[in-house]
Parts: sequence; C-alpha cells; structure tokens
Amino acid sequence: MEIKRQDEHHYMLRKDVNRLGTILGQVLKEHGGEELFNEVEEIREMTKELRRNHNDADHKKLKEKVHHLQSPMRKDVIRAFSIYFYLVNIAEQNHRIRRSRSYRLKRGENVQPSSIEASVKSVKEAGYSKDILQKVLDDSSIELIITAHPTEATKRTILEIQKRISSILQQQDNMYLTEKEWNDLDESLVNEVTALWQTDELRHRKPTVIDEVKNGLYYFDQTLFDVLPAVHQELEEQFEEYYPNEEITVPNFIHFGSWIGGDRDGNPFVTTDVTWQTLNLQRDLVLRKYDEALTELMKRFSQSTTRVDVDPEFISAMEKYEKEYLRKNDTWPIGAEVYRRYFQVVLKRLAQVGKGKIGYDDPEELLEDLRFLRKHVLRHQMSGQKLKKLNKVIRQVELFGFHLATLDIRNHSGEHETALTEMLRVVHMTEDYSSLSEDEKIDMLQGVLKDPRPLMLLNEDYSKETQNIFNVFKTIKAAHDEFGPRSIDVYLVSMTQSASDLLEVLVLAKEAGIYRLHADGSVESNLNVAPLLETVEDLIAGPKIMKRLFELDVYRDHLTRRNNHQEIMLGYSDGSKDGGTLTANWKLFNAQLEIHNMAREYDVRLKFFHGRGGSLGRGGGPLNRAIASQPGETLGDGVKITEQGEVLSSRYLLGDIAFRNLEQAASALLSSSARVYATPGEGCDVRQTVWEEAMEEISEQSLKKYQGLVFGDKDFLTYFKQTTPLNELKELNIGSRPMSRKGSERFEDLRAIPWVFAWTQCRQMLPAWYAAGTGLASFAEKGEENVKLLQEMYENWPFFQSTINNLQMALMKADMFTAKEYVNLVKDEEIGQRIFADIQDEFERTKEMLLLISKSERLLDYTPNIQDSVHLRNPYVDPLNYLQVDLIQKMREENGDHSDELMTEVLLTISGVAAGLLNTG
Repeated sequence: MEIKRQDEHHYMLRKDVNRLGTILGQVLKEHGGEELFNEVEEIREMTKELRRNHNDADHKKLKEKVHHLQSPMRKDVIRAFSIYFYLVNIAEQNHRIRRSRSYRLKRGENVQPSSIEASVKSVKEAGYSKDILQKVLDDSSIELIITAHPTEATKRTILEIQKRISSILQQQDNMYLTEKEWNDLDESLVNEVTALWQTDELRHRKPTVIDEVKNGLYYFDQTLFDVLPAVHQELEEQFEEYYPNEEITVPNFIHFGSWIGGDRDGNPFVTTDVTWQTLNLQRDLVLRKYDEALTELMKRFSQSTTRVDVDPEFISAMEKYEKEYLRKNDTWPIGAEVYRRYFQVVLKRLAQVGKGKIGYDDPEELLEDLRFLRKHVLRHQMSGQKLKKLNKVIRQVELFGFHLATLDIRNHSGEHETALTEMLRVVHMTEDYSSLSEDEKIDMLQGVLKDPRPLMLLNEDYSKETQNIFNVFKTIKAAHDEFGPRSIDVYLVSMTQSASDLLEVLVLAKEAGIYRLHADGSVESNLNVAPLLETVEDLIAGPKIMKRLFELDVYRDHLTRRNNHQEIMLGYSDGSKDGGTLTANWKLFNAQLEIHNMAREYDVRLKFFHGRGGSLGRGGGPLNRAIASQPGETLGDGVKITEQGEVLSSRYLLGDIAFRNLEQAASALLSSSARVYATPGEGCDVRQTVWEEAMEEISEQSLKKYQGLVFGDKDFLTYFKQTTPLNELKELNIGSRPMSRKGSERFEDLRAIPWVFAWTQCRQMLPAWYAAGTGLASFAEKGEENVKLLQEMYENWPFFQSTINNLQMALMKADMFTAKEYVNLVKDEEIGQRIFADIQDEFERTKEMLLLISKSERLLDYTPNIQDSVHLRNPYVDPLNYLQVDLIQKMREENGDHSDELMTEVLLTISGVAAGLLNTG
C-alpha cells in the first residue's frame, strides 16, 4: 500500500523522468548509434540488478565490462549517465514547483507545511498578539551570503539549458494547451536535451575571480531581484488575511550579501582592484534592473490630466524637476501625461548615478521621489486598491540600494599582525610586535587607538605585503564614499585566536580614516569587525576572547558607534574536519549560548554568522532546518548564513524554487522567534539540562573516536589521498582559490572543501557522519533509560532532531558496497583493508543508532520523497563510480604519463557523481 501511495504521488514526476530519459535515449542513438545506446542500457541493467540481488558473479561481470570499455565509447557512456542526472535534477525541481503550486491552487483547503501562510496561521492560532509579531519582525533579520567556494561543478551554460528545460516542462503542465502547442513544446524539449548532449560540460580553464563575481550576479539578475520583494509581499498579504484588523508592518528583514570579490583569505587573486571592479559590477547591475523596472512602470502610468485631477503640488514639483534635470528635447512629449513626465526625470537621474552631477547621490533620494509619486497616485486610485508594482520597486530600492549586495571583506589574522609588526617597528614603538604577549599587544594597540595621530609615515618605503594590507582599508574607505556605507559593512578575521586579532583591524581602519578619534574624544567607526571562530579550540576559546574585548574601553567605544552590535562568524567546515561533525555541531551550539549569555551582561547584541557549506560534512542541509535548530534565544539578534557552491544553483536558479527556499527560511524564523518573544526566559528554552549533559557525554566519545582515526592512525592520510580522487580534483577548474593554504601537503593546511568533495566522490562521506555512532552508542549502551532519553531528545529538541536527520541523509547517500571499490586504489592492501573495516564497522553502528533513536525501520522514513529519490538515483550513480575507480587506477599506474583524454574522462565522472548525489563540497 505504501509503495502504491508513493507511486501515485510521484506519477507526474515519473512521467517527466521517463519522457526526458526517452529523449536522451533517442539522442544517444542519433549521435552514437545503437551500439552506444545498448552499452548504456546493459550497464544500467547490470547495476540495477546488483542493487536488487547482489552476487559475486554479476559484480565481477560488471567490473570487467567497465574495465574493457575503450574511448570514445567509454567517454560517451560516462556522459550519458551524467546527463541523465542533469535531467533528473530538473524533473525533481519541476515537481517541487508543481507541488507548491498545487497547494496554492487549493488555498483555504490545505496549507503547505513550512510556508509563510503556515507560520502566520500557527502564530495566530497560538494567540500571539500584533505587538509581539511586530517586535519579532522589527528585530529579525536573515542575511544570506553568496560565496565563490569552489563546489559548483556544473558550468553556467549547462545551468541555462537546465533552466530552459524546466520552463518547457512547466508549460507542458498547462491543461489548456492545444495538441499543436504541446507538440511544439516537446520539439523544443528534444532540441534542448540534444544541446545538452552536444555541450562540453567541463571548464577548460580555472575561473577568474571576476568570472565568479559574474556567476554570482547571475542569480541576482535572474531571480533574487524579483523573488526577495515577493517573499516580503507574501508575508504582508498573509498578515492581512489572518490579522485583518491589525496593522503589521513588514520591514526588509531578508537580505543577500556576497563574499565574491572580497574574500582574500587564501586567494591571492582577490586584489583591491578586483574588489573595486566587483563593486562597480554590482552597481551597474542594480541600476540596470531599476531602469528596466521603472521603464515598465512608466508604461502603466499613462494617466492624463484631461481625465484625472492631479494634485498641483505634484505638477509643480514635476515641472521644477524638468527644469533642473532635463534639457528641453529630453522631456516627455505629451504634457498632460504628468506621471510619465516625472518618470522621465527619475530615469535620467538614475542613468547618471556615479557619472554626473544630476545623478542621485544615494538611494534615499530615489526612494523619496518614488514615495512622493505613490502618495499622489493613491489619491485617485480605486478604494482599497494598492499600487503593487510601484510598491515592489520601492521595496527593491530599499533592499538593494545602489550597491545590490553588501560585500564582506575577509582576511587572515596573520596578515594584519605581519603588517602591524612592520608599521610599529618603523615608528620605533616596538622592535617585534609579533613576539609580544597578548596583554602587551592589547596595551600597545589601545594606545594607538587612543592617539588621534596616524601611525604610518607618508614617505616610508613599506614592504609590498604591508602596502597590500593597507590598500585594502583604503579601498573600503573609498567604497564608502563612492557606493555608500552599506557597500562594505563587515570585515571578517579568519583564524581569530585572541582579542588583539580584532584590535589590529581597528588600528588599520584608523589609518585609512574608517575609524577616527576626534578632538573632543568622540569616536567614529564605520566598519563592523567580526571574528571567525573555526577550529574546535577556537570555539571553546571564543567566549573568553569576546569577553576580553567587551571589557576594553576602546572596543566598547567602537561598539557604541555600531549600535552595540557585534557579529561573530562560526566556521562549520574546519571544526568538522578537526573534530567530526557531531562534536563540531555541539561545540558550535554551546559557543553560541555561552557568547550570547555573556554578551547580554555587557548589553551587546550579537549576530551569529553561520559559515555552512552545501554538503552535510560542512554544516549543510535545508535552510529552514538550520534556522530552527539554533538556540532559540539567539534568533532575535538575526541570522546570517553562507550560501555556497552548488547550493546557489539548486536553490536560486529557478524563481519558484528560490521563493520556496526563502519562504521556508522566513517561516522558520517567524515561528521560532515568536515563541521566544511570547514567553521570554522560558519559551526559548526547550532544552533540558539532562539533554545537554547527554550531548556533552556523546560528543566527548565521538571526538575520541574521530581523532583516533584521523590524527591517531599514522596511515590515515595515506589512505585518504589514495582512496579518494583528491589529486584529480585539482584539475576540475571549479574555483579560483587554491585547494590548500600555502600550497602545503599537510592535513592542517588542506581546505575543508576538497576534503569533503573527495570523500563524497568515493561514497564514504566520512566527514558527514563518522564517529557519531560511537558517541551515541556509548551513551545508549549504559541502559534502556538512556535510549528513551535519546528518543525524547529527537522528538522534542530541534537541534538534536536536525543533527540525527542530517546523519540519516549522510548515511543514505554513502554506500559502503561502492566505497569498497575505492579501497583497491590504496597501494598497501593492509592499510586499505584495515582502515576501511573500521569505517564500515562505524557505518553500521551509526545506522543502527539512528534507526533506534528515530524509531524508524529505514533511513529517511521521515521524508519518503527524498528517500525515494536517493533509491532511484543509486543504480545510476554506481556506473560512474565504477568507471571512476577504473580510470583512476589506469592513470596512477601510468605515473603521471597519462593522456589528457584519460584525465578528461575522470573529470567527467567526478562531475557526474556530483550531479547524481546533489552534493560536492
């Protein structure tokens, strides 16, 4: 019965997948002949049969089949399976849109879970007052920061084809299409799938930083510019429906920012010139979008003074504007169409932003003009009718300003210390600042900040490194002057390990005029300085670092100028790499609580910035679940989260998917924050002390197990490098940033992204789950009451439920049978077999514990849609994994003397597996 129910639910999805698969089959026959089609079908049937009924003979037969494939047939087989996943991904996203539209069509009968309507309905039913909701909205914020972290394995060209295919599938759902219209669309579908097959899916050079900037801007251009105001409007409309007699104002509480072009940490290609170019590209895009929106609005405001009475105040202001800003031949030719005459002035001034004297100085001037227009047009609107399209443009200007997205700057703490060491030596304040104790450093930095005189000498020949750092701060100051203070608002300090790391940034900001001490003793500070706590040790030390800062007068003066607001970034990647996912997540949770409670004592409001990756091993998972699982009391200060790599295309390529993702995030924040505000001191505390004590015990055991393998086994690094395609990933050309810090081969310098990407490819997925089973089992084995406690935690604690569910997803995507094939790549058989046996044993232990805690029969029983999707995908990922192992074996046997074609085929398997698993790094 369950299978039948799911089949009925997925009928439309299966129909799309089958149609796309059939078209792909036709394309294979057309371009590769029956031989290619038959090869793909035979391998597909062999892997499906192995999944249904494993036996050694069939397994051996499949491996021999793969091994004896030769190019170009082998390359075409790889591409066939990879492109199949591109098509399946489109079909699944299209079905998600279909389901969401189905709920909206039946509005009033059924409310879609995790929608804005669902959250507003729930807070209404809970009896939360208008005052509580207004307080929640005024204090809440969600900032989503796009980054260029190199985990998007799919080229832009491929993404655009996928978008067109999705559009065709949506149009074919229209029940009023004629037969000819449907057939025309189907012909277009065949053409797009053909184009997908004929398009090279690999990049042949690494993207430049500006390439990455343009890739990020693509999402603003295609979806975010329109979707963000739509989410705010949806919230307004739901409040009107459920609170009809209350006036609730929806502020701009969802914003997007960017790291692309500003993230200098470990990327030598992010220069100040690149940063400046990025800011210009962002402004150019947002001004173009305003021009398009206002030009379209202008067409709709054709009212004539021969038909309506327009307030003389408006006509007078409009005529004054024409004289001031337009030449006679630039004015709108029809005098009675006064609103179009007004738009003509607005468009002219907009076109001159950053170019001429008549351009708007800042977005507030543009907003004043648009609000002035709205005020007068409303006077002759029909009663109760709103100017939604004009309101949308006003909301867009409020959200995006003239900068589009706030650009964060990130740099490594060591860079600042090195520059200050030289600067302080030149002025004879200390010979070697870097060797001072922390107390001595703080005393010296406070002295510099309390002295209004500059530290740098104008004519001194500083080293190139010091000049580069100082130029960063000069660029920030110039950006504030040219693009406005919202253009760059936060300076992030990677590897923050002490209070002096943040004070050093303030000193450098002072040298550039961003931080100033005036003659009257008052302070001006125009840049937020945020620590990035990355390793487990940093997370533990975080509260002490921040407490030390909050007790310093100079830092409190800085905070006062920043509205007593402190941002703190929490790194999920390095903590997970150093201590395992379960321990890292618990340390992150605890660090937030401890710093939050301490900051309250100093009347400082915190915003936690969650540096989450797209993959589970780097803190990934659904955005709404990430928000709901945070400590409730921290949500009122706002949430900031990175959106990285493949997450951008999966969440923001299609407008409907982007809307759904953002409404889920807004829904989670509204529901969780309303509960906190309604019952302060109690409602936010859904945790119990006994749960926290249990997690502490589980975390300790998990950490021992994880570090025992990763750091305690002398052969582990050898196993990792040989059993995964780590070295081959370097050739994939998916990011401008190097794979490791300092070009080092040490584990400590390996970035978390290739660490996770490599484990994902070989299906072991180790960073996303390893050692969790040992931690959970060590606690559960002490007695039945502990098992019941874990089950209670899963049912009632969002943090623990999210942790367990993410672990289930990780195990579901991992596959020990396929992973075993990669063990054959380890040169020393004893090392490979020994370490893999430990991983396999831990996998089974973890799976047993997850099923016990969630009271499930199978992994992901709580989300059958995803469960079904993973089951359907696995037989099609398997051939790519088998081919990848065989190709890597051939390459490594040739000791680097392999053909470019062989490397290309390996890279194609990597891209295909990434598409199949919907995760890279």
